[in-house]
Amino acid sequence: MEEPVIFTENLTKTFGRFTAVNKISFSVYPGEIFGFLGANGAGKTTALRMLSGLLKPSSGIAQVAGVDVMRQPEQVKRRIGYMSQKFSLYEDLTIRENIRFYGGVYGLKRAVVKQKTSELIDKLELGAHVDQLVRSLPLGWRQKLALSVAMLHEPRIVFLDEPTSGVDPLTRRQFWDLIYEAAHQGVTLMVTTHYMEEAEYCKRISMMVDGKIEALDTPGQLKKQFNAESMDEVFRKLARG
Repeated sequence: MEEPVIFTENLTKTFGRFTAVNKISFSVYPGEIFGFLGANGAGKTTALRMLSGLLKPSSGIAQVAGVDVMRQPEQVKRRIGYMSQKFSLYEDLTIRENIRFYGGVYGLKRAVVKQKTSELIDKLELGAHVDQLVRSLPLGWRQKLALSVAMLHEPRIVFLDEPTSGVDPLTRRQFWDLIYEAAHQGVTLMVTTHYMEEAEYCKRISMMVDGKIEALDTPGQLKKQFNAESMDEVFRKLARG
C-alpha cells in the first residue's frame, strides 16, 4: 500500500479551556480527494490550518509530505498549496498582478511565471480580463482563479478551505471539474465543506462533529452504514448522536 502523504494521530488543538480539534487520526493518500465535512464550527478549518503549518498543534502527531508539522511548519508551507474561501487573492490587484505576486512568493523564476501566466489565462479563458482588478470579477471566476494560483508552483498537496462557499451550483460543479483534473494529475486534495452534496465528489470523507471525527469512509459505505439515502441524512444522524 502507498505511504500516506498526510498522516495524523491524536491531533489536538485547544484554545484555553475550549477544545477545537479533539484527538483526530486519519491518513490521506497520493492523488486522493479527501473531504473534511462538518457544520460550521465543527473544527474543520482549525484542523486544516494546523496541517498547513499556519497554526501550531497543542498535541498529537501530524505529518504532511513527509514533514513534521509541529517541528517544521515553514517546510510544510513550501510543499503545499492553500486556498482559503475568505482570502486567496488580492482584490486591489489585477489578475496578471496576482499571478506574478504569488509566483514570486512561491520562488518561481520570472520566465517561469511569465509562461505559467499565459497558460493559466488561456486555460481559464480570461484573456480579455487579465488587466482587470480581481474585485471586478464574478465570485465564481475568482474562486477558479484562486485554485489555479494556489497550484502555480505545482504542489503535490493542496488544501481547500470551503472553496465553493457562496457560489452558485453551476459554478460549484465547474470548480469541482478543476479539482478532478488536478487529482487525475496525481495531486492530493483535502477539501473542507459544509455542503453535504459535495461529499459525493470525494473518494473518502471524514465527518466532524464538535471537534471529533465521528465517521470516515467512502460516501457509499457511509450511506450503507447509516442506512441513509444521502450524505445530508448521514450527517443529520451523526449530529443527533
